Amino acid sequence: MAIAQAMCTSFKQELMLGTHNFATNGNAFKLALYAEGGGGKSSTTATLGAATTAYTTTGEIANSGSYTAGGGALTKVAPSTSGTIAFTDFADISITTATITAMGALIYNDTNSDKSVCVLDFSSNKTSTSGTFTVQFPTADASNAIIRIA
Repeated sequence: MAIAQAMCTSFKQELMLGTHNFATNGNAFKLALYAEGGGGKSSTTATLGAATTAYTTTGEIANSGSYTAGGGALTKVAPSTSGTIAFTDFADISITTATITAMGALIYNDTNSDKSVCVLDFSSNKTSTSGTFTVQFPTADASNAIIRIA
């Protein structure tokens, strides 16, 4: 598999450097969709995982409906804590009137040099045909949020 679910290693280091600001008025984050097996804008398969350091166009899906290169803007859920766990999340994102087949996604910091945050592996191709393609994020809590630090 060329797309592997992972919190990007560079993101972990950049947290310690104060690079990413998830506050409501902080940095802007985006979600870009990727194909596996050359189904993207180029004939090259997306290779994403823990070693991914920044947004890339390699293997990104083609423009369709409301999806354009670089992906869609994410709406942040304010960072919070529960016990000893800090967490943040994003609101679900929907791409409308799109014909898309994607195997995964990259969340990245659009404000700070497109630095990667995490890779989402859909575990199989997800498709919409002239319809709405939605990425649903988990509940924003200490057990489920997409970004959790224990």
